[in-house]
Amino acid sequence: MTKVKKEKVAADGEEAAAADGNGTEKTYQELIANVNPISQPLASKKLSKKLYKCVKKAAKVKNIRRGVKEVQKFINKGEKGIVVLAGDTLPIDVYCHLPVMCEDRNLPYAYIPSKVDLGSSAGSKRPTCVILIKPHQDYQEAYDECVEEVSCLPKPL
Repeated sequence: MTKVKKEKVAADGEEAAAADGNGTEKTYQELIANVNPISQPLASKKLSKKLYKCVKKAAKVKNIRRGVKEVQKFINKGEKGIVVLAGDTLPIDVYCHLPVMCEDRNLPYAYIPSKVDLGSSAGSKRPTCVILIKPHQDYQEAYDECVEEVSCLPKPL
C-alpha cells in the first residue's frame, strides 16, 4: 500500500512541475550565465551531455575520483583520465590550480556549466566541483569519444 502512495505522490509532483513550467531543470543558456570567468574551455551542450553520460557509466563501476582534494592527490600520483570541472563553483580559488596541473601532465580537461548536474550524474545528492574519469573497458567507446572532443577544445591563453 505504501508503494502505491509513493508512486502516486511522485506522479503528482511531476504533473505539478510540468504544469508550472518552472521545473528545477534549467536550460544550458541559463546555466552558462552563472559560469566563472576562468571557465575555459567550456564544453558545448552536446559535449556536456556526453561527459555526464561518461561520468554516470564510470560511477557505476566506481571508476571516478570526486572532489578537489581527491582529484588533486591522484593527478599528483600520475593517474590518467579526463578532468571535468564545474564552471559555477565559488570561490574560484578552491580549484583554480587544477587546470594548470592538468596542462603540466597532459590531461584533457573541460568545464561544464553546473556542479549540481555533475554531482547528480556521479550518483551523489551533493554538488561536485571536480571529477576525474578514469578509463575502463565497460565504457571505453564513450570515454574515447569524450577524450577526443575534450582534447580538440581550444585551451585558454
